[in-house]
Amino acid sequence: MGKKRIVTKLAEDTSLIGEKMSSLSQKSVSSKAISKGRIYIRVSYNNTQMVITDANGNVLGWASAGALGFKGPKKATPYAASKVAEVIMQKLEKLGMKSADVYIEGIGSGRQTAIYSLATHGLNIDLIKDITPVPHNGPKPPNPRRV
Repeated sequence: MGKKRIVTKLAEDTSLIGEKMSSLSQKSVSSKAISKGRIYIRVSYNNTQMVITDANGNVLGWASAGALGFKGPKKATPYAASKVAEVIMQKLEKLGMKSADVYIEGIGSGRQTAIYSLATHGLNIDLIKDITPVPHNGPKPPNPRRV
């Protein structure tokens, strides 16, 4: 018959998320002190992602709800967006960045929470710009296939 496989489920509590946050923040980040940069936030129905760049657009760090251990529909919640912002703020402290321009894209539920949590953790936000693409009726769709 073979051995039976026993699956143990881990309870989703904040201690596991905290461990993942600390492990992600320990990864290599540039040691240069940067005073101002950009933060790109992408909030979809499925995930929340944040990317830190300098003024030229060079990526300095990133974080996402999926990388923090959130699974399934929990990745797109406002709580997950606030946890991603905490990880980003830890990386910003290591970089020495005090102010940033925030570019937000997408229509997920964590849009405002992500910006609020960045502001409450001490980041000076100079600009908030929505870069969500908006369709403007584009090219004509192909005709249906006739059989």
